[in-house]
Amino acid sequence: MDENTPLIAGENRSRLNVTVNQPAYETVHRGELPPQHGSPADPASDENVESQDASASSGMFAHHFVNVTPSQFWWIFGGIEVGYLIGFFDSTFMASSHPVITSDFHASNSASWLSTAFLLTSTALLPLFGRISDVVGRRPVYLFSIAVFFVTTAWCALAQSIGSFIVARAFCGLGAGGVFSMGMIICSDIVRLEYRGVYQSGINMILGIGGALGYAGGGALCDRLGWRGAFAIQLPFIFAYLLIAIWTTPRDLGRVDPKNEFPTISQLLERIDLTGSFLLTVSVTALLIGINLGGNVLSWSHPLVLSSLGLAAVVGVILPIYESRVERPVMPIRLLNQAPHAYIIFSNFFGALAMNSIMFNIPLFFQAVKLESATNSGLHLLPVSVGITFTSVLTGVLITLLGKLKPFAVIGAALIFLGGLSTTALTLVDLPYAITLIFLSLACLGQGFAFPTYTVAILAVNKQEDQATCVTTMGLWRNLGYVLGVAVSSLVLQNSLRIRLDQVVTGPDKQSIIDVARKSVESIVTLDPEHREQVVQAYTFSLRLTFLSAVIWGLIMLFLTIMVKLPVLKRGGKKINSEDEEEE
Repeated sequence: MDENTPLIAGENRSRLNVTVNQPAYETVHRGELPPQHGSPADPASDENVESQDASASSGMFAHHFVNVTPSQFWWIFGGIEVGYLIGFFDSTFMASSHPVITSDFHASNSASWLSTAFLLTSTALLPLFGRISDVVGRRPVYLFSIAVFFVTTAWCALAQSIGSFIVARAFCGLGAGGVFSMGMIICSDIVRLEYRGVYQSGINMILGIGGALGYAGGGALCDRLGWRGAFAIQLPFIFAYLLIAIWTTPRDLGRVDPKNEFPTISQLLERIDLTGSFLLTVSVTALLIGINLGGNVLSWSHPLVLSSLGLAAVVGVILPIYESRVERPVMPIRLLNQAPHAYIIFSNFFGALAMNSIMFNIPLFFQAVKLESATNSGLHLLPVSVGITFTSVLTGVLITLLGKLKPFAVIGAALIFLGGLSTTALTLVDLPYAITLIFLSLACLGQGFAFPTYTVAILAVNKQEDQATCVTTMGLWRNLGYVLGVAVSSLVLQNSLRIRLDQVVTGPDKQSIIDVARKSVESIVTLDPEHREQVVQAYTFSLRLTFLSAVIWGLIMLFLTIMVKLPVLKRGGKKINSEDEEEE
C-alpha cells in the first residue's frame, strides 16, 4: 500500500450523490470519497467494490456511516480518539506541572503565560482551520495540525529558557486546536447526523479520561520523569497517531470545491478570507490578553490591559461589517444574528461562562471557607468530573435513540442554572458533605446534557458546506465563554473581597491581615481565631456574589435554550422539522 493511500474502500463515483445546498440533516451522502487503487484494502475492480459494499451493508453499524465500512470507520474514529486523549491530556497537564517548570527556569511570575499562550492560538485560529479545510480538504489541515503538535511537544521538552517554552506552548496550542476541531469536523463528514450523538458520547468519554489523566497524572509524571520527560513520553503516541491519520484519512474528504479542481496559490488565498482571519485573530488575541492579564498579572488600569481591550473592541466592530461583504467569510455573520444558529452559539457561550464561574471558584470555596488543603479541595472535583463524563455519554446515546435535541438542551440549561443557585446556597448554610457534593454536581450534570446536544444541533441546522465553519465558530465562542468565566468571576470576587475585608477586619494590624488574606489563601488557617473568622466571613460573602453571577449567566442560557427551535432527527432521509412544528 502506498503510504499516502487512505484506508477507505473504493466507491463507484456514479452511484454517489453529493448534495451541498441542503441542510446536513436532509443530506443522504455528505461527502464523496475518491476511488483508491492498488492495495489489498482498496481493490480497484468493480466486483471487489460491490463485495465490500455488500459486506458493509451486512455490518451491524454500516448504516451509521457515509461511504465507509464499519471497519474503516473504526480506524479513522480510533485515530481521532487517540488524538483527543493526547491533546486533552496535554492541555490539562499544565495545571499540575507549571509550578515545576517555572521554578526550574526561575520564572514563577511567568506561570500565567504558559496557559495563556496555548489558549490564544488554540482559540483564535479555530475558524481559520475550518475554512481552509473546506478549500483543500480535511486531510492536509488534519495532518499539518498533528505534525505541528508533535514538533512543538518535542520543542517543549528541549526548551532552554522560559521564553522558548512559552513560544513552544503557543505553537502547541495551534496544533492542538487543529486536532480538536478537525477531529470533530471529520466525524461530521463520515457519520450520519441521526447517529452522531452516540459517537459524540464516545468523544466526550475520551475527553473526560484525558482531562483526568492530565490533572491527576501530570504531577506524578513530573515527579518520576521530570517535566522534560513528561513531554518526551508523549512523542511516540503522537507519532503513532500521525501514522494512523496518514493511513486512514481520505484525500478529498470535506472539500466543497469540485474534487478534480486544484486551486492555485492565489485562488487558495482568495477563498480563505485572509483579511477576515487576520481581523478575527487580532480581535480574539487582544481580548484574551486583556482579560487574562487584567486583575491577575496586571491591574485593570495598566496600559497594556486597556490597549488590548480597546483594540479588541475596535476590531470587533470592524469584523462583522467586513465579513458581511465577503463571499466566503471565515466566520459567517448569519451564524451570530439569525435563528437558530445564534441561539445555539450564544447558549454555549453563556453556558461556558456560567460553568467556569462555578468550577474555577469551587476549590477556593473549600480552601478559604472550609479551610481545607489545596490537595483536598481538588479531590472534591473528581466525583463532579465523573458526573460530566457520565451525562455526556448518556446524552449522546439518548439523542441517537430518540432523535430529539430540545429536551436535553433544556434539561442541561436548567441544571446549570440550578447549579448556580445550589453553589450560592453553600455560602449561606453549612450542609452535610453528601448534600454538598450533590449541589456541586448539578451544574456539571447540566454541562454533560447541554454541550453535546448543541454540538449535534449546530450540525443539524447548517448546510454541509458550512459544517466546518459552524463547528469551529461555536468552538471559538465556547472557549471565549470559558475564559470570560474566569476573568469575570475573578473581577467580581477580588473587588467584593477587597471591600468586604475592609468592612469586617478589625484591630491595629488590619491592613497586614487584609494583605495576607488576599495574597495567600493557605495563610488564613495561621491567623488568630478572631481574624480568621473575619476573613472567612469576607470570603464567604464574596464567593456568594461570584456564584450569583453564574446564576445570571445560567438564566440567560436557559432563556435562549427555551426560545430556540431545534430539529428532530429522523432516519431514512425524511425531512426533519423542528420539534415545535412536529407537535403542531
